[in-house]
Amino acid sequence: MDKKLNRDTLCVQAGWSPKKGEPRVVPICQSTTFKYDTSEQMARLFDLEESGYFYTRLQNPTNDAVAAKIAALEGGVGAMLTASGQAANFYAVFNICEAGDHVVCSSTVYGGTYNLFAVTLKKLGIGCTFVDAGLPEEELDKAFRPNTKALFGETISNPGGDVLDIEKFARTAHRHGVPLIVDNTFATPINCRPFEWGADIVTHSTTKYMDGHAVSVGGAIVDSGNFDWEAHADKFPGLTAPDPSYHGLTYTKAFGRMAYITKATAQLMRDLGSTQSPQNAFLLNLGLETLHLRMPRHCGNAQRVAEWLEAHPKVKWVNYCGLKSSKYYELGRKYLPDGSCGVIAFGLDGSREDAVRFMDRLRFICIVTHVADARTCVLHPASHTHRQLSDEQLREAGVAPDLIRLSVGIENAEDILSDLEQALEGM
Repeated sequence: MDKKLNRDTLCVQAGWSPKKGEPRVVPICQSTTFKYDTSEQMARLFDLEESGYFYTRLQNPTNDAVAAKIAALEGGVGAMLTASGQAANFYAVFNICEAGDHVVCSSTVYGGTYNLFAVTLKKLGIGCTFVDAGLPEEELDKAFRPNTKALFGETISNPGGDVLDIEKFARTAHRHGVPLIVDNTFATPINCRPFEWGADIVTHSTTKYMDGHAVSVGGAIVDSGNFDWEAHADKFPGLTAPDPSYHGLTYTKAFGRMAYITKATAQLMRDLGSTQSPQNAFLLNLGLETLHLRMPRHCGNAQRVAEWLEAHPKVKWVNYCGLKSSKYYELGRKYLPDGSCGVIAFGLDGSREDAVRFMDRLRFICIVTHVADARTCVLHPASHTHRQLSDEQLREAGVAPDLIRLSVGIENAEDILSDLEQALEGM
């Protein structure tokens, strides 16, 4: 696929180029296994001496076509689909970390990611230091250790809506000889491509805007191919030293710029699973084909709603980087000039109970755990996804106790505003 094509065209065309007589639409290869004529042919696949398909846990034609589309959209050299966004973030870090290692992470990341790094990775012997992403670089430097292997952040944080200074994070990571991993779920490559700002690896919960219709759970890891693993060989032996599980193959020597993503597929997916089903990959591709059409609508609607909320007397605060009052406005103009996303964080001039009462009064705007699809939905993290945390713990995670997460969909903006207005009138 010509890399000069615009992202709009890549959404529709990238990843699948049918030959004569082949399906025009990406086919669903709903098969666990693939046939070969000789034992030697399959042996070469298992030794990574040839590329091809032999078991869907590792690779599948449907998945590969969709992964290639996402890689093209992000400007990467390769991508891998996973069963969920959580799996993508786990694999992205675990691909270069082992027991005794350490990562640095922005403190305002999604609660599930925070728990993954703070609790689950700790059980595996991987430590994590959480940092205020707004700190100056000299303060961020203090979080790094000799055993630090990665820096992690989100382009737009979930649920707070903070915008990451990607260039600052990239400089900091590279100064310490480690890659910057950025979760680009909310912005999508339509509104931001972190590789262009120095990031090395991008992850996605494809469940959100990429799918766009709340029908298929999935994730993706995209490799820029730009990080020089060999230059920091002592830090990343998993990539730069022989892998005994593949007869001493060294990924950087065998696969060059594709070393990281190849290892993630051939080693982690082989051993841990969490592959995306071909059926879900097919549904994801349908969502991707309209991503460039939906994102401007999400952003346009959200901008109107954010401005309306900011002017409402019963709303105490609003965080949306499209507002000039937002402390992330300038970062938004820099990294997200065409719009950010449809997710708004705001708080009412009242108690936690008032937030719950407001949501219960909404009519077509539904209370759901999901976020970032075609339908407008709402959630109060302190009462739902983060209900196990105290108010102090909520603030440490960048989630105000009164924060309401409103995910603005692609319905008519007037109808969205009308529903919000009638709910607030009864407060």
